[in-house]
Amino acid sequence: MKGNYVITIGRQLGSGGREIGQRLSAILGISFFDKELISIASRESGLNREFFEKADEKKRFRLFGGVSGLRDLAAGEAMNYYLADETLFKIQSDVIRSLAGQKSCIFVGRCADYVLKDTGRRLSIFISADLDDRIKRVAAIHNMTESKAKIHIEKTDRERARYYNYFSGKEWGSAGSYHLCINSSVLGIDKTADLIYRFAGMQFNLK
Repeated sequence: MKGNYVITIGRQLGSGGREIGQRLSAILGISFFDKELISIASRESGLNREFFEKADEKKRFRLFGGVSGLRDLAAGEAMNYYLADETLFKIQSDVIRSLAGQKSCIFVGRCADYVLKDTGRRLSIFISADLDDRIKRVAAIHNMTESKAKIHIEKTDRERARYYNYFSGKEWGSAGSYHLCINSSVLGIDKTADLIYRFAGMQFNLK
């Protein structure tokens, strides 16, 4: 096997997408990037890390909430949000492309499948899970009640969908937007990672 390859993972909150990506990284012996991209983008651009954190996909998008979202913002503030979103997305995208050009990588979220759409050796995955499993996982991770976990899941999924749909022009979570969609509740985290590993082996002719 010659040349770098990339695996991108989109995921519903609580589906175990990050854990699956980390397991794949360990099995394949390649780099894993999720929140790490914020630090790298901050360092490469010279901008404060907090600037990226505030605009991270999980904490944003009053602007992308449509007209109702814009009602809460003055015209000038709305334009600042728009410019910041576009600028930060470009910086982050440049970092993703640079890393993918240097070595084989796994990227979680941040429209990486779209950013790397012209990369030849690419496998894009979307991971979902049954809602009950997602609620239990999120409640345990964040030490919150299941009712609050459900609300958090619904809000985060909406924000991720708006982010992805806006920048990619595709539909977040739709089978047509990815090479493989899988429900992690069927096999569990470890076996789902193993299945994707075998799929990637066939895709990239790994030995």
